[in-house]
Amino acid sequence: MHQSIGKKNKIIVYLILLFILSTTSGKFAVSQNNYSSIDNKINIEGLSNIENLKISNELSNLFYKYIFFMDKKEINKIMNKYNLIEEYSIKRIYPSTINVKIKPTKYLARTSNDNKLLVGANGKLIKNEENNEILPYIFGEFNSTDFLALKKNIEQSKFTFKELKTLYFFQSNRWDILTNNDILIKLPLNNSLESLNLAYKIINNDEIEKKIIDLRVKNHLIIE
Repeated sequence: MHQSIGKKNKIIVYLILLFILSTTSGKFAVSQNNYSSIDNKINIEGLSNIENLKISNELSNLFYKYIFFMDKKEINKIMNKYNLIEEYSIKRIYPSTINVKIKPTKYLARTSNDNKLLVGANGKLIKNEENNEILPYIFGEFNSTDFLALKKNIEQSKFTFKELKTLYFFQSNRWDILTNNDILIKLPLNNSLESLNLAYKIINNDEIEKKIIDLRVKNHLIIE
């Protein structure tokens, strides 16, 4: 009698354990299925609809693989393809949403060899056939480092970049700049900031006639 009762108790215990295990695994399977059915969503803002869509398509596969651990190097490779981007930020909203905010660069100048190529504040060349801004032209085979260094000196001087019509870059790493008043300033290889401020004083001195301000030689000033 005692043995039959013991067997019944064991059977009841087994049934309870089996029920608990099957219920737990069922909940887990549902959770997994629900997550796998969620579509990853990428929201991109900052550029034109066409550019945003292009970037979204390139990022979608990457985010699908790295929804919990994004590969920053791979993201940078994609974003660096677009010269119009100045900077960007990415925010993850779990479980499956990615928000990307892009800050486009500002256009600073045009290249002389191709009117469609613009120079951005990030130093990169951007093709834009629809842009009609009045921007200074750059002549010569310059690089972004040289250009941004000159731009920084101009911003720190009494000039503004809008006062310039043309910039000439020479192979000796020296610049000439032409103002909107058609005054040519020949800058030295070094000390561009001091030379710019001196040229600004001369230009604003009505008693001095000037079309060319030559500051190439240190401690020498030639005005024509």
